[in-house]
Amino acid sequence: MGIGMIEGQRHILKSPSEEISTIQELEGPLGAVPTSTRDWYLSEFDLFEKNLDGHQTARMQSIRREAIGRFAEMGFPTTRDEEWKYTDVSPLTHVHFKPVASYNCDARTRRDLDRLPFADQKVGKLLCVNGRFARELSSFHRLPAKLYAGSLMKAMGEGPSFVEDHLTRYARLDRNAFTALNTAFFRDGFFVHIPDGVILEAPLQLFFVSSFDEQHYITNPRTLIIVGKNAHASIVEVYVSLREKVSFTNAVTEVVLGENSTLEHTKFVNEAERTFHIGTTHFSQGRNSNLTSHVITLGGAIARNEVVAVLDGEGGEATLNGLYLGMNRQLIDNHTTIDHAKPHCSSHEVYKGILGGESRGVFNGKIIVRPDAQKTDAKQTNKNLLLSDSAAIDTKPQLEIFANDVKCTHGATIGQLEEEAVFYLRSRGVGLSEARKMLIYAFASDIIERIAFKYLRKELERLLHAKLDEGWQKKEA
Repeated sequence: MGIGMIEGQRHILKSPSEEISTIQELEGPLGAVPTSTRDWYLSEFDLFEKNLDGHQTARMQSIRREAIGRFAEMGFPTTRDEEWKYTDVSPLTHVHFKPVASYNCDARTRRDLDRLPFADQKVGKLLCVNGRFARELSSFHRLPAKLYAGSLMKAMGEGPSFVEDHLTRYARLDRNAFTALNTAFFRDGFFVHIPDGVILEAPLQLFFVSSFDEQHYITNPRTLIIVGKNAHASIVEVYVSLREKVSFTNAVTEVVLGENSTLEHTKFVNEAERTFHIGTTHFSQGRNSNLTSHVITLGGAIARNEVVAVLDGEGGEATLNGLYLGMNRQLIDNHTTIDHAKPHCSSHEVYKGILGGESRGVFNGKIIVRPDAQKTDAKQTNKNLLLSDSAAIDTKPQLEIFANDVKCTHGATIGQLEEEAVFYLRSRGVGLSEARKMLIYAFASDIIERIAFKYLRKELERLLHAKLDEGWQKKEA
């Protein structure tokens, strides 16, 4: 592979205060620190409820009010919280982010949509622009007639009764301030229902597009995906920005896998360098279900992905793959939890990070084996490649085992490019920059090659190369 690995768990070169200053440099002047960020969102919630104009059930009104109350109690996390020890989100408290009421579908936005990743594929594509479902921009090509895919808000009002039975049931608002904030403020998003026995032959793409002409907006998109018994599907979530504005995406996705179902779920984050992204994805797996999750993160000033997979039925299998590439002063955080709640289940996890410039990465992977989850087989690996002396990684694999008949392993490595491998390629006529990129891509390709559909792999390869080229250009400038 040409990668020299050294064992380790922690490599950090910058203090939290230095991180804040670098984010401020990305944004420009932030203005005065608000007296109370919580008071700001509480006042915005009152306006938000009035703008709903009664378009919600009594149950959802109660849940929203509970959520804003929980957010008021918790506030934004700090580095004193164990789960946020290495990720300082205090820059989010320096800005009064305004919840979005509508989306912008002007001619400029429509033109820019043509350059979205994967946009040229003849598959089902649903668009959520600035937090609102845009049906007129969506395509339902090659989607089975029995499948429901569309606006979450519409499904809550006109869809099947089980929508509200599942919505907000899995992503816990009492433990995560950002989930509570999303639950209070989400205006729309996607609802996808794949009925029992339905097979999707092509991926369904869900685009979350930020297109702001002004600074300091927050979107809280919500997604609910229900995969029925014996159903098979591939779903891709894509988060992108069309403008270089300071904005905040706070996304929550809940996914339910029925008995004997199979799902490949890919999340791709490539938002602008001045964007904050906090995303939570919660999977609940039924008996003998099979989940494969890919999380690819390239963009954002601060990007945090939280993935929770609960194996809640015997015979389930979960595979979690991740790739993150940080350049300049980015901070990319991946927190994963695989919860073995039932016996005879297996899980496999591989996350890889590539960090250059002054970027920072965080990986916290937790495997929980409940007392009744005998015969569990769980493996977890985190590998990181540092491209500069100023890059940093904090990696923390965890095992919490409460059963005695299990097989569980975990490990983390941190390394740099081997000079011998670089020298070998250069001796064959390959330039220094190209040799380094070849070795870096060889490290990353292990994750990309795990994605089932060829067009997704090819586009991700292109975007990865573009990101590396951009990083090299800035380094040499």
